[in-house]
Amino acid sequence: MERVPSINHAAITRDGSPVEARVLGCGTMTSDSLDCFNCGRSNPSWAQVCRSCGVPMRPGGAGARPPSGPLPTDRDSLLSMGAGLATIALAVVFGLLLSGMLPEAASVIETPSPQPTTTILPSPSGAATESAEPTPEPTPGMIGTLTFGLGLNQSTREVIDLTDTFTQNDQFCHSVSLPERFAVNAVQEEVLRIEENGDLTIVQERADGANPIDKNARVVGFCVSGAVVINEWGTGDFIMRDYRRRNGLELLAEGRFTLE
Repeated sequence: MERVPSINHAAITRDGSPVEARVLGCGTMTSDSLDCFNCGRSNPSWAQVCRSCGVPMRPGGAGARPPSGPLPTDRDSLLSMGAGLATIALAVVFGLLLSGMLPEAASVIETPSPQPTTTILPSPSGAATESAEPTPEPTPGMIGTLTFGLGLNQSTREVIDLTDTFTQNDQFCHSVSLPERFAVNAVQEEVLRIEENGDLTIVQERADGANPIDKNARVVGFCVSGAVVINEWGTGDFIMRDYRRRNGLELLAEGRFTLE
């Protein structure tokens, strides 16, 4: 019986050189292997999916390799990273918007210091008024003496029956004495009522209380009915101030009295 020669599975070209056999629908069948980048199992180099986990061996197309750098380069991973970065950016923007909506801390309001006010004293008619020019405050250096009494010595012009309390039935007399001549033709008298709280109310201004005098005199005196002054000034405790105008306004003397 004639022996049939064995057939080599390697294909023979026309020039006699062998070529590798191929399986229909597959790549070249070689002995090379490729590790799965998902589970690490070894697979033939022509395998399309891992025989162990089923993950495609070439996620990026034919000839692709698993990512070898520190960051993934496949489409799904890049989309996932982009979504994460977008979420972080939105959170930052939202935080900035929220901080802008919060109310600012209340500013400390500086309380203004109280300012001194000028007290306007009423005139004898009861209407509030101010003197045409400021009245000097009495000082211990006043050169004159103001005295009150119920009568007046016509020769010396000094008061007699000294007292500082008067009723409407009394004569209200007072005299001003200086160690020198008055050297003016009139003295101005200002009268102030002492209120219960200590405030001073002008009841007679200097301009209304100008009394003619002898400019060579050293003592001047005046008398008026107690009823007249009580009707004009009222009752209570009072201060009288006498001035002269010589090279400016000068306070000469001051005294206190009571009208009942």
